[in-house]
Amino acid sequence: MKRLREWLRQLGPGLITGAADDDPSGIATYSQAGARFGFLTLWTIVFTYPLMVGIQLVSARIGRVTGHGLASNIRRRFPRPVLYAIVLLLVVANTVNIAADIAAMGEALELVVGGPPHGYAVLFGVICLMLQVLMPYRRYVRYLKWLTLALLSYVLVLLTIRVPWGLVAAHGVRPHLALGPDYLTVVVAVFGTTISPYLFFWQAAQEVEELAADPRAGALAHAPEGAGEHLRRIKIDTYLGMAFSNVVAFCIMLATAATLNAGGVTDIQTSAQAAEALRPLAGDFTFLLFALGIIGTGLIAVPVLAGSAAYAVTESFEWRRGLDLKLLEAREFYAIIALATLGGVALDFSPIDPIRALFWSAVANGVIAVPIMVVMMLLADDRKVMGGFTVTRRLKALGWLATGTMAAAVAAMFATW
Repeated sequence: MKRLREWLRQLGPGLITGAADDDPSGIATYSQAGARFGFLTLWTIVFTYPLMVGIQLVSARIGRVTGHGLASNIRRRFPRPVLYAIVLLLVVANTVNIAADIAAMGEALELVVGGPPHGYAVLFGVICLMLQVLMPYRRYVRYLKWLTLALLSYVLVLLTIRVPWGLVAAHGVRPHLALGPDYLTVVVAVFGTTISPYLFFWQAAQEVEELAADPRAGALAHAPEGAGEHLRRIKIDTYLGMAFSNVVAFCIMLATAATLNAGGVTDIQTSAQAAEALRPLAGDFTFLLFALGIIGTGLIAVPVLAGSAAYAVTESFEWRRGLDLKLLEAREFYAIIALATLGGVALDFSPIDPIRALFWSAVANGVIAVPIMVVMMLLADDRKVMGGFTVTRRLKALGWLATGTMAAAVAAMFATW
């Protein structure tokens, strides 16, 4: 029990980052893949796990070693147009993602209790914003860690349906490399959902927040004492956080493949639509677990999406930032969180359909991730940035493999259009 408590204490930025990856828009992407192609896309979740671990370890390491977030490091080592292009793409993608997530949460609550989905969307947007602005950092992180338990609802879903485990085992480890444009676009969307740019910025920033919250700690580049312990904690946190994320993603894709695809329901556009379609095929309890999971993971993901945008912008312009600061101490930082969150809510009332744009946002994330990953790998291997803590040969190989895989998937998608 003591050892378990010690392990749980080491979980933080990696666990929350992994949980935020399974946001309502991610649930929609995994549901679309499972409903449309059945078990043929399960391999993507298994395949992306080591790649996801590698690139998230790189981002966390950059934050802990330098004491600065990704945007700050990009600003110091690359031309300003590179920085501004990356940050602009991130902010736009995150705002659309927030809109889709909040809309999905509103629709999910409507399915469970009835009522106005747009009203619920506003309520969820305000709740997420108030938690970030008013709650102290340490308490806020504890709240997010407990909320990750909401994702277990998707593991429980598998206990309520019939699963052909033989087929699952075969397709889970054997890539199905169909070269059709629709299939490759879905694969890129899954890759873009699991390996998303906002996760890089968030985990690096949270490592910086951990430094700020501990007056005895310092950036490893300047205070290398105990570096082995800190890097080991980051590794455990990231390995377990990404495993949690991918297990949940696998369960969602498997559940929709075994029920919706098997039942002939192949056209799913939203996570709420997936939950509703499950009811006649898998029963009320399965529907309820799926719908409540959408709300729970949305409460994690929306603050992470808004927060990562705020960190990126404020680091770019050297403004004060951090969830440990009060509202008046970091006005620009909290203003960007508010604009991103409320901008997402406003999109739900505009003629633009964020849900329709959602799948293409995941595809865009896959495309955008490639140049950001290249920049991250160059930073992580630069002694002027990392001092004596440049990435190890193994992590360097894994990071470049993740970057090359994303680039190859995007290139294959464009080539088949």
